[in-house]
Amino acid sequence: MHSLVFLCARRLVSHRPAARRALDLLPTELYPVLFRAAFLDERTLALRDLVGTWPFPVLSFQRLLGHRRCGRRPLLGEKPSKLCVQAVILAVVAHLRRELEEPDRDPSRCRLRVLDMTGLQDDDTDRGPEWMSLWSGTVALAKACIEVSKHQSECRKRGSKRHKGPSGASAAPQPVGVEVRADLFVNGTSFGVLRDALQTAAGPLRLKCRDFHAEELSVAGTVSLLESLEPAGVRRVDLRFNNLGLAGLCAVLPHLARFTNLLSLKLPYSNVNVRRPAAGMDAGFRRLAGQLGRLSCLKELNLGSSRLSGKLRQLLGDLQTPLESLELAFCHLLPTDLAFLSQSLHAPALKKLDLSGHDFSENLLQPLRHLLEETSASLLHLDLMECRLTDSRLEALLPTLCRCSRLRCLGLFGNPLSTPGLKTLLRKTVALPDLRLVVYPYPMDCYSPEPPRPPSGWLFEDAVDEERFAAVSAELCRMLVSSGRADAVWTASLSRHGALDYFSL
Repeated sequence: MHSLVFLCARRLVSHRPAARRALDLLPTELYPVLFRAAFLDERTLALRDLVGTWPFPVLSFQRLLGHRRCGRRPLLGEKPSKLCVQAVILAVVAHLRRELEEPDRDPSRCRLRVLDMTGLQDDDTDRGPEWMSLWSGTVALAKACIEVSKHQSECRKRGSKRHKGPSGASAAPQPVGVEVRADLFVNGTSFGVLRDALQTAAGPLRLKCRDFHAEELSVAGTVSLLESLEPAGVRRVDLRFNNLGLAGLCAVLPHLARFTNLLSLKLPYSNVNVRRPAAGMDAGFRRLAGQLGRLSCLKELNLGSSRLSGKLRQLLGDLQTPLESLELAFCHLLPTDLAFLSQSLHAPALKKLDLSGHDFSENLLQPLRHLLEETSASLLHLDLMECRLTDSRLEALLPTLCRCSRLRCLGLFGNPLSTPGLKTLLRKTVALPDLRLVVYPYPMDCYSPEPPRPPSGWLFEDAVDEERFAAVSAELCRMLVSSGRADAVWTASLSRHGALDYFSL
């Protein structure tokens, strides 16, 4: 049920003329609820009025919308409205332009100094036109920073002609700036505009990055952006599909040492391959390991899709603090790599472990069991997707898996399991009290007439007999309910799985 205050706020923001007249009379404590009502109903003009007279120094999307609910609907959902986000940005730009144009006027009611947009969008660029993706949000903020900086230059030129101080310099007072905290996503298309925006760091609208995501950038481009970021606020750097190679990583990583609060480093698809020996490879790995060792706060590391066979000890050996999340999907690991992890300082601290894409046949299955025993006290999230786990191999793994008493999420998508194998898995794991999400594969017996066998090991979803699979899914749901675990979600969809990351754990 909506509160009476919220219902009144929705009514007020629906009529802009009345809302504008009321703003000067309303107590400041009503601004947050008015903002939530305007955002929920996409009242963009009301949002601009509210931000233009915001009476607090901080406007945080997460505080206002992220953890609150209106009835049963999250106010800040997975797809923020592009129009609403743009309205807030435009209102901040308009506020700063007014201050630049009239620096001597009486201060307005607006007291905004920090606009916190972190956590607002994800990195999914494949949104509909009505939703704000992380990429489009980054571009919008960058353009806003550049616009305000240019307007400041124009105002200074005009002001210097009208009134000069004794020294000949402009005597016009400086406007109070606004700091924008955001997560940034950049690729080759948006590189130029973000680079220019970061170079306006001393302007009225200052862009501060928390999580930095970059795709398909050159080594030089990546380094130039990293050097432009203010180091203290950066907690995550995600460089994927950049084809850096070992030499490129060795060139980029020294620039991360200045991020003293860096908790997460993701380097998937970096084109590192120890199976293609090259001159200087061992020296390169030593340099890379030394640079990783300088990241004293690092808790999460993703090296997915790099061929690291036999190199894990060398690569992670210089880390002085234990990792809590380690993603090594499709890394072609050897038994010696898993043995090193089992004996390392990381094993008892790991909350998330991704070993997808490995063939857990006889030579890797026992090292995996040993590793899970060492991580069992801390592990919350385990991914073993596309690991060629058959019913018999999974059954051999289950006793160890069931010792992971804190496990919350288990990813098994893409494994050749049968319906009886899934039922056995469910019966054994319902005793795990925190296991709330299991992403399971389409059972082999639900393919019609036979499951295809592509070279990659993937099983094609379009070959699934939907009627058969629906019956299996319904039966698994009935088993959960009868076991008293209706709170658990068992699904063959990867969409729910993708929402979980290290910080949400």
